[in-house]
Amino acid sequence: MQINGRVAIVTGAAGGIGAAIAQRLLEHGARGVLLTDLDDGRLAATVKRLAGAHGEERVSGDAADAASTADLERLIAAAGERFGPVDLYFANAGVGGGPGLDASEAEWSRALDVNVMAHVRAAKLLVPGWLERGSGYFFSTASAAGLLTQIGSATYAVSKHGAVAFAEWLSVTYGNEGVRVSCLCPQGVETELLRAGSRSDDPVERAAAQAVLDAGEVLSPLDVADRVTEAIGDERFLVLPHPQVLDFFRHKGSDYDRWLRGMRRYQEAVR
Repeated sequence: MQINGRVAIVTGAAGGIGAAIAQRLLEHGARGVLLTDLDDGRLAATVKRLAGAHGEERVSGDAADAASTADLERLIAAAGERFGPVDLYFANAGVGGGPGLDASEAEWSRALDVNVMAHVRAAKLLVPGWLERGSGYFFSTASAAGLLTQIGSATYAVSKHGAVAFAEWLSVTYGNEGVRVSCLCPQGVETELLRAGSRSDDPVERAAAQAVLDAGEVLSPLDVADRVTEAIGDERFLVLPHPQVLDFFRHKGSDYDRWLRGMRRYQEAVR
């Protein structure tokens, strides 16, 4: 799919990867991009910056909960009224959740709601229209944790595995009917989510963040967004800004028990 002339919605777009994706979409000629996030203040600042650079007629912002069906319906309608039918949807909003078995029921519910069910709800609203038009693109932001795991946070590891699984299912089920799907699985990215973990008072959360920081280069959000736009042009499913993730994934699949033993050793090293 070509980005030029397309309409997109990007969730979790007040900053970080979401804001960077929105910027690159506009630079590649998107007709209109609707940014959404729960953080109204940061979202407004990002929309103002992008509108100043690319034109107010091509950018809009709407504070919303990406896991709410009612909010998603409103966002899709707003994008359609302002720019035209939505061609690309970026399910980028995400939360970290709680550590280990101490995570509360509320933390489990929120992680699954935002990191998985938000994707399901958006797809339920968008895919029928894409099937009628014969074209559409669903872009899921998961994590390397969705292919491997996350030391410390069970809620994050499990929900990101779920995001990868749902993206796979979408591609298998609708890929021959014009619906394209990509799944982004980065390691360390310079975002507030990563830095908040490294500053946490909880030793498990700090260990989880340190594991990510130690795993390889921490990329800028714009570097990741460049890999996103390349993947759209290639219509490539798995997007790995950190190439070593593929090596880790292959090692995991070739000898699961050995990989688990190695992860246990690594966990002890970072705690």
